[in-house]
Amino acid sequence: MRSGDVQTWNPATLPADDNVNPHVFCVALSGEWFMAKGAMLAYYGDVRFEAVTAYSSVASWVAARFSSPVYVQDWVVAAGHGKVLLGDRGFDLNAYDLDDGNLTIKANNLLAFDQRLELKQSIVPGFVTLLGTGKFIASSNGPVIFVEPPFRADPDALLGWADCPSPSVHHDTEWMSASMAGMLQGAMGRASGEERQYDFTGQGTVLLQSSEIAREDPAVLRLIESQTQLLTTSQAGTLGQRLVARAQQQQH
Repeated sequence: MRSGDVQTWNPATLPADDNVNPHVFCVALSGEWFMAKGAMLAYYGDVRFEAVTAYSSVASWVAARFSSPVYVQDWVVAAGHGKVLLGDRGFDLNAYDLDDGNLTIKANNLLAFDQRLELKQSIVPGFVTLLGTGKFIASSNGPVIFVEPPFRADPDALLGWADCPSPSVHHDTEWMSASMAGMLQGAMGRASGEERQYDFTGQGTVLLQSSEIAREDPAVLRLIESQTQLLTTSQAGTLGQRLVARAQQQQH
């Protein structure tokens, strides 16, 4: 292959904390970053990757910066000096800077953040919140669209929101009417896929992806399983029956 056919990179020519192309980002590591498992594509330099749970045993600040037991097993700490290339399913990658701010983002799309930021588990399932001042890297299925409330968003297209209240869940009136009728008849209402939206009000910025295609988040199942401990035996049995009925309905 002739060198003129493709562009090649080395540690000196790779960008520092910038995109290599729309789908790959290069972190100029000098210290420690939190990174999602599977996000690292390659790296130059002296870099080691340790599970957050293991790294916290030698660095007490980790537990204070990563406050999400549901997602802790999905993250590592990258420590050392070098350049780390990140990617996510060929999605678009972008870097964002928080300045004493707060941003809630879909956990599956957050790839990395520097150790100055603090991560907390959001009250909205499938999302985490970043607080403080620092840089983070996130993926999106297509270009990101920035919009202002008030408006409603499809849950799958929603990427995150900054400096505004958490959304409420809005259900389509026709779907609610059909569901109520179904309840009276002892049946479960069928979903169209558009019956549920997140309703944003107040001030702030909401980030949308250009596609509704979402990846399954295994941590959501762990979160729901942890909540089932609050159920009585009778309630757990009822929930099991409803889940079986839902799975059978979706197969038809």
